[in-house]
Amino acid sequence: MSLWENIAHDIAAATGITAHLQQQGAIGGGCINEASRIRYGDSDYFVKLNNARQADMFAAEAAGLEALRHCRELKIPAPVCHGNDAQSAWLVMEYLPLGGRGNARALGEGLAAMHRITQARYGWVRDNTIGSTPQINTPGDDWVGFWRELRLRFQLDLAARHGFGGRLQSQGERLLDSFQHLFDGYTPVASLLHGDLWSGNHAWTQAGEPAIFDPAVYFGDREADIAMTELFGGFGGGFYSAYEDAWPLDPGYRTRKTLYNLYHILNHLNLFGGGYLGQAQGMIDSLLSNLR
Repeated sequence: MSLWENIAHDIAAATGITAHLQQQGAIGGGCINEASRIRYGDSDYFVKLNNARQADMFAAEAAGLEALRHCRELKIPAPVCHGNDAQSAWLVMEYLPLGGRGNARALGEGLAAMHRITQARYGWVRDNTIGSTPQINTPGDDWVGFWRELRLRFQLDLAARHGFGGRLQSQGERLLDSFQHLFDGYTPVASLLHGDLWSGNHAWTQAGEPAIFDPAVYFGDREADIAMTELFGGFGGGFYSAYEDAWPLDPGYRTRKTLYNLYHILNHLNLFGGGYLGQAQGMIDSLLSNLR
């Protein structure tokens, strides 16, 4: 069978509906996967495609979407099915008609409600990816150790393998040895996190509902999600004031947000190259200056 015949077969198995699949065309905007809108029977679906080696990445994303859908205050696309053949992997999900105008306060209130979904331990039931980089989510009780080993050290070690050594590594090691002091008097609850919440991963539906998608889910400090909303453009003042009204942030967030965003800048360094090296080094220097 062809790729699209295989996808149609999976949709039929998931929905119990046998119908004709019509490709509606490619959708731009992603730098990791190809994306298309399709029509199957009377419904539209959003399809992500990558090579067959990424089948587990799509399985983890589907599980993440299901986890986020426990939050009723935000619109999350429902996963329909995922699979692969010898060449390609796919993830089929509900198509959300986006492009409407919404209230940024509703997004802030919705995210605070999502962060109220908690569990006892940090991490998640499975590993996933941040972009296309593996993201290890082994559950644990020590948030500082989780962030040190499974987030920052993982990315720094990967950067070393990519040839980014020298000062990045030496200063990075200094930071790993000392950043626990940024958590003096602060122990975060393990909140349900989107995990990759930059401005391109939220929108409003045509009905004005706040929507989020493309997650890298795990349970951790809610500050990590809020920090990333500030990294590439921000979400607007109404969003932040609504979130603070619903669940105020600890004063130490203003410093810790750099620690959380360092993870994403190191990941961009590993994914896209040396254009992010200076920014990563500058963030490490800034954090170390706050630890003197």
